[in-house]
Amino acid sequence: MSRILAPITPCPIEFMTERSGQSHPIILVGENDQSFFSEDTVAATWAKANHFTGKCGDILIVPDNDGTVSKVYLGFGDGNDVFAIGNLFKQLPEGDWHFEHLPENALNLFLGLALGSYKFARYLEITGNKKIRITLPADIDKTELKRLIETTFFVRDLINTPTNDMQPDTIEEAIRELGRTYSATVTSIWGDDLLKQNFPMVHAVGRAGSVAPRVIDLRWGDENHPKVTLVGKGVAFDSGGLDIKSANGMLLMKKDMGGAANVMGLAKLIMDAKLPIRLRLIVPAVENSISGNAFRPGDVLKSRKGLTVEIGNTDAEGRLILADALAYGDEEKPDYLFDMATLTGAARVALGPDVPPFYCNNNELGQIISRISMEIQDPLWQLPLWKPYQKKLSSRIADLNNVTTDGFAGSITAALFLQKFVDQAANWAHFDIYGWTPAEKPAFPIGGEAQGIRALYTILKGL
Repeated sequence: MSRILAPITPCPIEFMTERSGQSHPIILVGENDQSFFSEDTVAATWAKANHFTGKCGDILIVPDNDGTVSKVYLGFGDGNDVFAIGNLFKQLPEGDWHFEHLPENALNLFLGLALGSYKFARYLEITGNKKIRITLPADIDKTELKRLIETTFFVRDLINTPTNDMQPDTIEEAIRELGRTYSATVTSIWGDDLLKQNFPMVHAVGRAGSVAPRVIDLRWGDENHPKVTLVGKGVAFDSGGLDIKSANGMLLMKKDMGGAANVMGLAKLIMDAKLPIRLRLIVPAVENSISGNAFRPGDVLKSRKGLTVEIGNTDAEGRLILADALAYGDEEKPDYLFDMATLTGAARVALGPDVPPFYCNNNELGQIISRISMEIQDPLWQLPLWKPYQKKLSSRIADLNNVTTDGFAGSITAALFLQKFVDQAANWAHFDIYGWTPAEKPAFPIGGEAQGIRALYTILKGL
């Protein structure tokens, strides 16, 4: 491999199971709830002077008489947005802390605190990182919390890494590292072997890149357990190909492997938790670049499934590599086949960056995904596989086109395109994620983001 895989960004918060004698309290306060100050006149005066009302995310640091920190009040609003606590790490002084008056099922509260501490610093000189120690209550699973934090940081790191250090071979090395960590089997088909082993669209999209395209295949778990196959779009960079993007359109295209990063994160959760699942992870990894051998608008490509695809636009490359990968995974007839991809701008127009749409061939599973995702604040929103739109993908010279001509319902038609390559999996769902936080929020700094994988992990734990 020509690039070095960086270690996962460490969490600067240490979670302890026993409270130290130097621990200071953090007190959650509901909006306009003054009862917490009824017996503490100093805190009441301090709150009034600082206009602290308990608004969600507001922080009040109360000093002792000698000027050192005595306690911290944290505005919790109506209690519905536990991730608003993400601001707290930046404002807490270094030291030992514990929470008082915690709500039930507070794991997400501690997760939000940790997620707000993340900083991608691979290319920065940073010294003297602040260290915070937080006492966990006995009912919080420390191992599960650490698993969720580390996996989110893993996904963020992968997406945040620029393409010069995150090419198809680096994506492969990251998957191989997962294999080594969890005793999984990893194989790779790359270069012209993709043609020999019938991945023609992966080869066509990636052959112009400086690093050979590849299909990476990880397998883990007992063959007798439910078969769960994850497929992720691994476009290390998307120039748009010969239908080249604008300069502004390319600025974030290092994140076009966000689907791969997220299914890698989900696979990590599954294996780390030792879920009783026969897991398979398939990532087609390419760079959609430009050279003399780049695929062209108007080309007709044959797919692994045998369907022919007319290229209406080389910038709709993600669905091409996913089609071959989905057909490959579908051949095994998995019980669950999930794919994730930073696929369409239409999804962002419809639902914005925070709520990825998904599509499912099983209404019952779709309802479960919707419900669980909202319950654990990892939102996903189901859109329909609207069959009448299928004709928009028709071609006069091939079985289908990779784009429509009118621009309507772009996320739906992309999902319908992918569905043509899945017919044997018992349950299939496609997630059109953004994989990026464009405007900073308390637990979500600007940059790469894990989306939907906590929800899917929660569902798979229930299998």
